[in-house]
Amino acid sequence: LCDLSTRMGYPMHYLGPEEILAEIGQAVPDYRGITWSRLESGPGVQWPCPDPGHPGTRYLFADGFPRGRGRLHGIHYEPAAEPPDADYPYILTTGRVLFHWHGGAISRRSEGLDAIAPEALVEIHPADAHRLGIADAGPVQVSSRRGQVTAKARVTERPLPGTIFMTFHYAEAAANLLTIDALDPLAKIPEFKVCAVRVEQGGNVHAQL
Repeated sequence: LCDLSTRMGYPMHYLGPEEILAEIGQAVPDYRGITWSRLESGPGVQWPCPDPGHPGTRYLFADGFPRGRGRLHGIHYEPAAEPPDADYPYILTTGRVLFHWHGGAISRRSEGLDAIAPEALVEIHPADAHRLGIADAGPVQVSSRRGQVTAKARVTERPLPGTIFMTFHYAEAAANLLTIDALDPLAKIPEFKVCAVRVEQGGNVHAQL
């Protein structure tokens, strides 16, 4: 990395991680007491740790919050860009599981992690599963106005009735083929967490990549 940075016009020369951590301490006061030798010779040190004699901070805000208990702002509610309707009656929301990270490019290479969470699941409330004739671990097809994916069902009370949950870690059942790119007017980020979908029994579940 140092060589690449230097070739691109920003000279960078570190002899090791000790020098990098020392520079972090110079730039960030809360890290100044965390040195490489201290980490090597004893237990870990949690920030804030402003000087070498400081024991570190077991947990933040033990004595109170820097600006009180909170700062609240009133906002005007804006509905999602794509509410459910007769053709796509369910709300899809996406997220992650504990064992994988983003697209799974690294975490799915771990045999241990992939053994725990090897495939995409469509979480659906028991009432919705019963209405649609969907069995736990059975194949389901989830469709939106942008695409469709097939995965196994997990019948669970974790999602509310009318809401479907899928993870985005699995290329063979890529949930973001379904999501919408409408932008939140304030945050300016896509509404990946809310879109309208249709859920149907059956389909061919993709083999794990």
